[in-house]
Amino acid sequence: MTAASPRRWRPGDPRPDTRAMIRVDQAGEYGATRIYAGQLAVMGDRSATARLIAGMANQEERHRRFFDAMMAERGVRPTLLQPFWDAAGFALGAATAVMGPAAAMACTAAVETEIDQHYADQLEALGDRDPELSHAIADFQADEVEHRDTAIDQGAESAFAYPLMSAIIRLGCRAAIAAAKRI
Repeated sequence: MTAASPRRWRPGDPRPDTRAMIRVDQAGEYGATRIYAGQLAVMGDRSATARLIAGMANQEERHRRFFDAMMAERGVRPTLLQPFWDAAGFALGAATAVMGPAAAMACTAAVETEIDQHYADQLEALGDRDPELSHAIADFQADEVEHRDTAIDQGAESAFAYPLMSAIIRLGCRAAIAAAKRI
């Protein structure tokens, strides 16, 4: 084995999980783009809230494109649940937008709260093993925190039944993350 070749996994070594990380991150970014698409389909593009959502959607699209490219470069298969994320994300976005701007922002705050923690967990697990992935995750995490803070500033917590809505959406995010790692 040369110095340039990677060391092979041996019993007792931690198993690299970057493939699952990339798969779940791409699925999550795809889901986020679908949530925002559902919200914008209901809200249109004329309100201040819709313009904020469109800006966040553009950032999520940039994140998704990065993970799409990384999946292709590294031969990571996508989640088989992509068609479900397509429909579920759009439906969640549309449903919260129908409830009003505060509910749309509550959805963003809940999702981004979970994604912030998810990315923090990934960064801790990665350490310095994959600098390219770590850098991207840290960059995207900063965007997600900004989205969450913007949503809260825009009245997310004033949405009808905010604590319940947030808890349900956050639980759904955790379930989606767990499923996308494996399926």
